[in-house]
Amino acid sequence: MVQAERLVFLDTETTGLDPKLGHRIIEVAGVEAIERRVSGNNFHRYLNPERDIDAGAAAVHGITAEFLADKPKFAEIANDLVAYLENATIVIHNAAFDLGFLEAEFSRLRMKPKFIAASELVVDSLALARGKFPGKRNSLDALCERFSVDNSSRNMHGALLDARLLGEVYFALTREQSSIDIESDEKSPFIGATAGEGFAASSAHEMVGVTVSDEHRSAHRAFVFGDKVQAPENADRIW
Repeated sequence: MVQAERLVFLDTETTGLDPKLGHRIIEVAGVEAIERRVSGNNFHRYLNPERDIDAGAAAVHGITAEFLADKPKFAEIANDLVAYLENATIVIHNAAFDLGFLEAEFSRLRMKPKFIAASELVVDSLALARGKFPGKRNSLDALCERFSVDNSSRNMHGALLDARLLGEVYFALTREQSSIDIESDEKSPFIGATAGEGFAASSAHEMVGVTVSDEHRSAHRAFVFGDKVQAPENADRIW
């Protein structure tokens, strides 16, 4: 019996840009699709990072330390996350970023899940997009615009919403690779799906307004885009 293709679109939010500097995951979410159709079996947790949140990161996702104070620590949800990701191909936009944080979190617990050790279990949708659209902007927002994916509710970054949008973008990126005969006006596989607790046009957490300096924004762009890609003037984050 052929096993059904299981995809999990994964996203995280963090306290900052670099796990080597002690930054931590504060939100993790996965959206499951079986045979290119969302199942409603989603994973979503907010986490207490046991440290402060950088102003630049807070400006991106709006999650406050106060909101996270009573949330579980990563150690408390680690086994649940590993179980959820078992037997899945994991799709991440800018995978190196999220995997770096996940590896750091699991290393603290002396754990190394299969998806950390086996690169074939992870698909980087940013690499796919760059291969298909070289020299163009390939942030999640840019791809949503290119494929007419409605991201109007994405006022700030949130792991569950971003994972859902990533799913729609990934299906558009790989449409010609599907074994299903998909017409150009195919309904989105996400229409009618239940996204799960915490998914809404506006997040349940308290939003915070933060002023970020030009110097911080420039450093942020340089870190995210690297030397190979010209960062657009209005881009603060590519994932």
